[in-house]
Amino acid sequence: MFQIKNVTLTHKKDLRTILDGFSLVLNDGDRAVMIGEEGNGKSTLMKWIYDPELVEDYIEYSGEKVIIGERLGYLPQELPEQEKGKTICEYFMEASGFLDKTPKEMSKLANDFHVETEFYYREQTMQTLSGGEIVKAQMMRILIDDPTILLLDEPSNDIDIETLELMEKLINSWDHAVLFISHDETLIENTANRVIHFEQIRRKTMCRHTVANIPYRQYVEERLNNFNKQEQMAITDRKEKEIREAKYRRLLQKVEHAQGAVSRQDPSVGKNLKDKMHTVKAMGKRFERLDEQMTEMPEQEEAIFFKLGDKDSSIPSGKWVLEYESSELKTSDGCRVLAKDLELKIRGSEKIAIVGTNGCGKTTLLSKIAEDLIARPDLKAQYMPQNYEVLLDLNETPVDYLDSSGEKEERTRIRTYLGALKYTADEMDHPIRELSGGQKAKVLLLKLSMSGANVLILDEPTRNFSPLSGPVIRKMLKEFPGTVISVSHDRKYLDEVCDKIYRLTETGLHPVED
Repeated sequence: MFQIKNVTLTHKKDLRTILDGFSLVLNDGDRAVMIGEEGNGKSTLMKWIYDPELVEDYIEYSGEKVIIGERLGYLPQELPEQEKGKTICEYFMEASGFLDKTPKEMSKLANDFHVETEFYYREQTMQTLSGGEIVKAQMMRILIDDPTILLLDEPSNDIDIETLELMEKLINSWDHAVLFISHDETLIENTANRVIHFEQIRRKTMCRHTVANIPYRQYVEERLNNFNKQEQMAITDRKEKEIREAKYRRLLQKVEHAQGAVSRQDPSVGKNLKDKMHTVKAMGKRFERLDEQMTEMPEQEEAIFFKLGDKDSSIPSGKWVLEYESSELKTSDGCRVLAKDLELKIRGSEKIAIVGTNGCGKTTLLSKIAEDLIARPDLKAQYMPQNYEVLLDLNETPVDYLDSSGEKEERTRIRTYLGALKYTADEMDHPIRELSGGQKAKVLLLKLSMSGANVLILDEPTRNFSPLSGPVIRKMLKEFPGTVISVSHDRKYLDEVCDKIYRLTETGLHPVED
């Protein structure tokens, strides 16, 4: 049994309520996705469900959860700090069911996740794994303990397309309940049969949630249709109100004028006009009641507004942006060769993506390309790494991080930009470490925008953006007048943005045919 009753979550720092009176029952076969803009409390709620102690430092909460006879398996959005220094072997040994599994069961699990059986016993530390390998290890350890309910926070982050398809199969075939957060629209469309939508409206002064027991695409279409229908009804009601008010004003002025002109020597006319005034005022009361019944103008949380690049960011079609050649690609510690005979040439404002299995070296290759291009005096290249903390100072506020001059005008401009990205005034002054993954990504994208870059090197650029913001980000990158070199497993991003896709293997980079 899994039930949540009347849960309210409030930030301790700015006293902003991010969830109010939320209730949910999960049954076997439910595949419920939580969606909403970055910072709307999805991850906070999931942490609270799993263990309230995970949020008690920054959240006040009330409500009740009833979990009887269930075993929860929780995948956090990021590997906890205390796990990073453990060896892979130590990490798996902490699973309570690790020693109870047969070699055959362990081998099958490893094979399902496209890793070798010896992966369980490596002395390599968890923090040295690629992002996708970390997600695989976390999911494998969860499944070793035979949970009944899966709580998955961004299970699609950083994993390769083959593992994404495995994740879809796992969610769809799960006998019990799955509650997950994802920004991967394809994954959501292919799996979710319930949608839980969290919104912050009226400049984030009011929270709202919707629970719909329908697939995601149907929810999006019905939501849009209902919004448009309510909007048209509200517009019609307001036009009718204007007509009523004009009619009422005309009648009221006519009777008032007649009353002012009537002679005191004609009491019968005066009484008649008094009766007419009574009728007119009764009409006004009736109109007021009709006004109270008017259809409300619908409210919804809008997707972010963002523009990247301008005419100065364009690159001539004949200019060689990259002519990269390397006989071999090694791991960052130099101990292992990942690929040989690499060659990548990019000219003009091409949009390039690199795909490949987890651990094949995509991030390593992209960082080397970034190092070369950032040093080029004829280009203005900017790099967005997979691990945001490489560039972000977590103790700074977003405004301080983006401010390069300290001038009042620039800080005002930065606050305006952050507002367009749905930051509240309080969030602009929060330390970056308190922001969600998507909010951190927005800070980096804004940094790219303000830099005037004409070459963007992006490692998983869409990984932390909501399904509402995802289309905006893809459109922004597609229309960027400069060059984009990226690593991504986002299937919609690959389809909609990229001109060319290359697969990284042990034998080099190979074009992916349509």
